[in-house]
Amino acid sequence: MSHPGELIIEPRSGRPADACVFILHGLGADGHDFEPLVPALTLKEGLDVRFILPHAPRLPVTINGGMVMPAWYDIHEMSLDRRVDTRQLVASAERIQALVQEQIDHGIDSRRIILAGFSQGGAVAYQAALSFPAPLGGLLAMSTYFATAETIELNEANRGLPIEIHHGSFDPVVPEALGKAAQQRLQALDYPVNYRSYPMAHAVCPQQVGDIAAWLNARLG
Repeated sequence: MSHPGELIIEPRSGRPADACVFILHGLGADGHDFEPLVPALTLKEGLDVRFILPHAPRLPVTINGGMVMPAWYDIHEMSLDRRVDTRQLVASAERIQALVQEQIDHGIDSRRIILAGFSQGGAVAYQAALSFPAPLGGLLAMSTYFATAETIELNEANRGLPIEIHHGSFDPVVPEALGKAAQQRLQALDYPVNYRSYPMAHAVCPQQVGDIAAWLNARLG
């Protein structure tokens, strides 16, 4: 699996970062997909956040006729329970965990590191955050599903991790039922979960951008 790097956006203040937000893109996109989101987030004055937008490797994707494209893992079929290549998903999550560890090694408190992911990237974010061995600041799961719910080894360090789930009520790609199933699964495991639904398809909407900023301010402020 190639490691094609990441897009890093340093704090607008010019000061050194004291917090870090990772955003994992969806299938067929790359880190630049969420680049416009960063300046759209109204963060509190004095909050010095580094945004890291990793690029997925290029893989053949079965549901797209084996076409090679940026993908965190292969999707074998689009059934409601989503048959995916769990081994590739876990490998992608481990790569993200290594990037998180790099930030910790460079002096960022793990509790000031947030993982966010959209669609496929959200499935990787679930795996990476909930199995990470140091307490993180939060998990934002956008228009996604908990693909490794049956196989993940949950780490006690993140048993209290605040989880924010966002989903579009008209999503034709990842049905909202999958977002709600993740919420129910996590609540049954006693995770603090907040769920928000938006009248949108498989996308990010302006109202949601405001909610993401407010959530980041609450988590990091």
